[in-house]
Amino acid sequence: MPGVISTPPFSVPEPVAEILHGVTVEDPYRWLEDSNSLRTRSWIQEQTRYGRTYLDNIPGRESIRKRIREFLAVETYDSLQKAGNRYFFRKRLPDQEQPCIYMRDGAAGEDEILLDPADRKTGKYTAVKPLRISPDGQLLLYEVKEGGERTATFECLDIANRKTLSDGLPHGYLRGFAFAPDSRSFYYVHEPGIAARPFHRAAYHHVLDTALREDREIFSAGNDEKIRLCLLSDKTRLGFVVHRFLEKTRTDFYIKPFASDESPEIVIENADYRFSPRLVPGRILALTDSNAPNLRIVEVRFSKRGDPQWVDVVPESDLRINGWLVAGERLFVSYIRETTTHILIFDFEGKRTGELPTCQDETVRLLGSSHDGDEVLIETESLTEPIGIFRYSENSGKRMLWAKRNIPFNSTKYGHIQVWYTSKDGTPIPMFLMGRRDVLDGGAHPTIMTSYGGYGVSMTPQFSVFVAFLVERGCLFALPNIRGGSEFGASWHNAAKRRNRQTAYDDFLCAAEWLIKTGRSKPEHLAIFGGSNSGLLVAAAMTQRPELFRAVVCIAPLLDMIRYHLFDAAHVWKDEFGTADDPDDFSALARYSPYHQVRRGVAYPSTMIVSGDADRNCNPLHARKMTARLQAATISDHPIFLDYRTFRGHSPVLPLSERIEALTDRMAFLSDQLQLAT
Repeated sequence: MPGVISTPPFSVPEPVAEILHGVTVEDPYRWLEDSNSLRTRSWIQEQTRYGRTYLDNIPGRESIRKRIREFLAVETYDSLQKAGNRYFFRKRLPDQEQPCIYMRDGAAGEDEILLDPADRKTGKYTAVKPLRISPDGQLLLYEVKEGGERTATFECLDIANRKTLSDGLPHGYLRGFAFAPDSRSFYYVHEPGIAARPFHRAAYHHVLDTALREDREIFSAGNDEKIRLCLLSDKTRLGFVVHRFLEKTRTDFYIKPFASDESPEIVIENADYRFSPRLVPGRILALTDSNAPNLRIVEVRFSKRGDPQWVDVVPESDLRINGWLVAGERLFVSYIRETTTHILIFDFEGKRTGELPTCQDETVRLLGSSHDGDEVLIETESLTEPIGIFRYSENSGKRMLWAKRNIPFNSTKYGHIQVWYTSKDGTPIPMFLMGRRDVLDGGAHPTIMTSYGGYGVSMTPQFSVFVAFLVERGCLFALPNIRGGSEFGASWHNAAKRRNRQTAYDDFLCAAEWLIKTGRSKPEHLAIFGGSNSGLLVAAAMTQRPELFRAVVCIAPLLDMIRYHLFDAAHVWKDEFGTADDPDDFSALARYSPYHQVRRGVAYPSTMIVSGDADRNCNPLHARKMTARLQAATISDHPIFLDYRTFRGHSPVLPLSERIEALTDRMAFLSDQLQLAT
């Protein structure tokens, strides 16, 4: 018997009409943009009661929760970095609400706890994370977050005495931080949440044991919301990167020695291409797409005249650079070929010296390195294997396990295959299918599908508890490598960027059609899910082809693409999406903006929209407005509801108990809608 479905609360439409580029755009639920109004808070409470009436009455919920707890209540490690012979990281014991910060002396040393957020007595939503270690290894900069917020407060720990210093930074965004070489002061770029000059972008020098108000401004980028200043460093220099988000993003780069009181020296000015510098002792390296769509790594050298000259260290190839780091005298450069990670090793002269061993159908991420040695830290996972952390040394040529997440999932019972299908414009698209071996053999099965389709993010094989639970119950998991990622280089990204965004949605919809046409699934057994940009993807797919899907889980999404850029700092995504300020961008956005594509009298699939007050990346107004509009428009009896929490945001730092409940809700919803055995 399915969960109880009642009538959703009535959301009063108060249409606001605007004329943009000669087109009338209606917005019936703009009043829900105000998070703090009494009307909005009352509406959220009513929606929460409605959603809980359904979710709490789904049969088998307790057995679902038990299995989710087994998946999530395991020992975890993350945020690993190395300083000297010490490793600093977060570790959460199986039943702890939040991870603690630990230190390990040597790879085989004992784990020593440095900070437990529970000791702060501020509740289970408080999370801490290590950020920087001072050159003498005595100080640790760490962040403190409440719930899923992207902002944080920042504190310094005296490691030997386990004492938090008075030298910290208030609530806001930290855009760069560097301890001075003598570890007696630090430099920072910080955007405070509350400030007399909220858009003043500057770098400061703070001497330990002095008041923050005494900090000296050492560089200013100006006073403008559309400027972002970032700070980087090596052992002797500071670097200042200024991004100006204008009609096209422009970048400046300056450097200055730590000890100098002179003004920083300009290195790059007004660059209209990507320029991401990294300071290495005696060198300036940078990742750039200038004359290199697939990216290249250059060294910036100064001639006798003082003019900067670019010398290729790692030239552009047919594969797009996915990531890179410096370890000792080597560069480790990560590439994605289709969906397989390759990590090549180069010296500073550009000579290839080796390749880090990786496995096919395995995702490998570069985590960090020891700048005084050759050790590199990497993280691996696949569709069937959870995250493992490894150490790698070029001298040994071996990867050595540092920690592994022991999730109780029997990977030997599951497999995956790769298939190809044809998109709307005739382009062949690869897709992973994963599940029990009998499910992969063929036949129609309940199916769950996701993808991303933006920012050049490639969908490589990754382990997901969300997916693991469903495939244990006989689901087929489908992961199409739609355009918008970089699986086939920069052209794959550009094909679905900005005004071409519909291409990603066409690719995704054609994947759904392929699953149905080939007998792998049926519309009444096909569900899709996604978060953030992927939340936009599944909402666009659902509003364009609602008949293809039975259920949708849309997490922390962008949905009103006409107004997205007006909130928080979303204007920085202009290069990816465009904005309604531009007539050509507006035309493309209006055609797919999910909120504006909801049509009255359509039978929409069951839809669970997830958001919360702490989200300042994809503002929760998107979720609120979309929920109201879908509920008013649909003629189906499928549940459409909002799962909304105060502390939920865009950062994955919610306490264990809340994560268990949240995933239980999502699995109960999908189990009910896809009629899975629980």
